[in-house]
Amino acid sequence: MFQKGKKSSSRTGGLSIMIVGCGKVGKTLVERLSKEGHDISVVDKSAVRLQSVTNMHDVFGVVGNGASFTVLKEAGIEHTDILIAVTDSDELNLLCCLVAKRSGNCDVIARVRTPDYSEEKAYLKEKLGLAMMINPEQEAANAISRILYMPTALDVAPFARGHAEMVRIKLPEGNVLTGKRIADLGSELSGAVLICAVERSGEVYIPGGNFELAAGDVISFIAPVRDGRKFLKRNGFHTHQVKSCIIVGGGRAAYYLGKRLIELGVSVQIVENKKERCEELSVLLPQAIVVNGDGTSEELLNEIGITTTESLVPLTGIDEENIMLTLYAKEVSDAKVVTKINRITYTGVIDQLDLGSVVYPKYITSEAIIAFVRSKTATMNNNIETMIHLFDERVEAIEFVVGDQSPVVNVPLSDLKLKSNLLVACINHRGKVLIPGGNDVIQGGDTVIIVTTNTGFHDIEDILR
Repeated sequence: MFQKGKKSSSRTGGLSIMIVGCGKVGKTLVERLSKEGHDISVVDKSAVRLQSVTNMHDVFGVVGNGASFTVLKEAGIEHTDILIAVTDSDELNLLCCLVAKRSGNCDVIARVRTPDYSEEKAYLKEKLGLAMMINPEQEAANAISRILYMPTALDVAPFARGHAEMVRIKLPEGNVLTGKRIADLGSELSGAVLICAVERSGEVYIPGGNFELAAGDVISFIAPVRDGRKFLKRNGFHTHQVKSCIIVGGGRAAYYLGKRLIELGVSVQIVENKKERCEELSVLLPQAIVVNGDGTSEELLNEIGITTTESLVPLTGIDEENIMLTLYAKEVSDAKVVTKINRITYTGVIDQLDLGSVVYPKYITSEAIIAFVRSKTATMNNNIETMIHLFDERVEAIEFVVGDQSPVVNVPLSDLKLKSNLLVACINHRGKVLIPGGNDVIQGGDTVIIVTTNTGFHDIEDILR
């Protein structure tokens, strides 16, 4: 049994976290959680994959089967606070969590991608004692469907249990918002929309009232669901959801996306090169048109209507193919294109390609897990409900559930001594979403969305100087 590093007690303020599986999600979790000061141990069957992680990060590694009690014990399960199972096998992940619950006193999280298991999520969580069960392909499909519902947006992230949205758009030349200061946008914003982050020429700003918007700015705003759409329509953006979609690739993500789009009334075509998978999809999604063929073939794409479809989503297993399909679609059609990228991490290069909307399943998964981890270190019963990173991790948007005893409760926002580069963007009070002003107060039980260029907030108290 190969080991790397030395298992130590948890760092001050951090948790002891065990990650089983060194794939895309596992590596992303190691990178992000180790940066946040946690004591990480990693288990994987492959010594090569494990060594690549332990060479890059200060983590403890054990080669072996994560469902083995002996291996988990060697990796320190008895002192672990959270075990995260993200191997390629759903069954192994669930078994890891079951053994860990019996072997130690820790919270357990499983990545589960099979549709059958995902439909039994509540049952499995209860019976296996899972703190979280997350499906990257399903989460990616949900993210893509939100974008296709509002195709002007580069990205749409839900907050306040679906009552509010964070929307990212790019301001085109000649738009009515360009050249205006934030403070002068009263009628355009109508008090229900808050512009909370702007990226310009590679720099990111948390804008104040004097910030002037310009063509080419990528802005993120938050609003109650219906108000965000009204804001876009009022300011010259197309707001109608797409009516047709071509999905290239017939994997699990395609199934989840196709199912969701059909529920929304969208006409769906799926192109898949494996005949057996086409037959499966035809049974699973009888309302979709399933085409057996090479989705990278120009002839086939033209035949099925790439020049007239309202949207195209490349979901092949090869990032380079997805990118090329996106560039081709942008060349020959006006379709809204959403690109899924699994492995490539050259975000600077990808940004220069101007692909538009890009979805990274590994980041969606890791952010949901990190939000849970951060909530475990919070005080005063404050929990993190939702967390997303914006602009290549330079901005965090975090939704906190605020405890009754928190020092931010019942104090006018104008009287709170807030850190710089931070906005209290939204308050959700019992389902009523408010874009707050200086006289508004946070109450116990509210959820509060904070947008900041600071990193590593675990608790609502962290917003205070």
